[in-house]
Amino acid sequence: MAMSPATTLQRRWRLPNFTPTITALTSLKSISFSPPLKPKHGALSCSTDSINHSPQESSKGGHLKPGLYLVGTPIGNLEDITFRALRVLRSANVILSEDTRHSGKLLQHYDIKTPLLSYHKFNESRREQTVLKRLREGDIVALISDAGTPGISDPGMELAKLCVDENIPVIPIPGPSALVAALSASGLATNEFTFVGFLPKHAGSRRERLTVSANEAATQVFFVPPHKLHQFLEETSSLFGDTRRCVIAREMTKIHEEFWRGTLGKAKEAFSNHHPKGEITLLIEGKESCVVENPSEFQLENELGDLISKGHSLSMAVKLVAEGTSMRRKTIYSLALRKFGKQLEAEDDSN
Repeated sequence: MAMSPATTLQRRWRLPNFTPTITALTSLKSISFSPPLKPKHGALSCSTDSINHSPQESSKGGHLKPGLYLVGTPIGNLEDITFRALRVLRSANVILSEDTRHSGKLLQHYDIKTPLLSYHKFNESRREQTVLKRLREGDIVALISDAGTPGISDPGMELAKLCVDENIPVIPIPGPSALVAALSASGLATNEFTFVGFLPKHAGSRRERLTVSANEAATQVFFVPPHKLHQFLEETSSLFGDTRRCVIAREMTKIHEEFWRGTLGKAKEAFSNHHPKGEITLLIEGKESCVVENPSEFQLENELGDLISKGHSLSMAVKLVAEGTSMRRKTIYSLALRKFGKQLEAEDDSN
């Protein structure tokens, strides 16, 4: 029996029908989908030619050039994965995974049979040469983390650098990111921000990094383990000040998603006896830039005149006024000569 182009596309790509029966997930097992619906006439805007290409694209190696693919995966909600990410994961020769048990649930849910190979911070230096060998031989290697975009506070940075050095293609497959999700919904300035990620474990290095962040005008973004939240708030409130605004984003895209907003001082109080669970992205507003307005010429003239009338010399009056402003002393001295030079000369002549 002949199938319509739309049916052919759906079967050959093996794409799930995204008509979810729930909107938030707590685990990889909790998602369900309603039965596939037949598309209405004209619902798909792809041509017959593009449909004919789909079998090759979804087969092993078809239309995907060899290289390292950095694939973004959901940070909590299984619906947050792209068609392209699923196609790459199916087409790869191997998937490097931070935790094969965790990633196995994702692959099982989407019926992806590609073999997994563990790749995490404890073995990445040992795995690198093995992976590079496969890449040199023309394999398609996908790299995923437990959640979000690999290489961002997760394993993958060193491997990507090695590939670049050897002219092996590194292809990003954009997807979920806790950094961007938290920043976009924070209510803080997004035009400029600094992503710090996880702080150093050593107290001295941590304080040094926080001191730099405390003096930046851009929004600061941190990843904070839940068991270190209290320590983080103690240290940042002392360096940033209790009145600096912050946002604590927790369990994003999951059922218990929470955005706590307030000051660092209030956060320290709120979480002193409350120990939240789940991954935390914490944002702190940038330091407010103090714009110092220079005094007007009239104000300078009054200050100079007052000091001179009290017996100060012209040069001493200029020095005292200059200490209270960011204006150059030369500029103030020129004004003093213009306004009071003749007056002082006349007084000297009369004496």
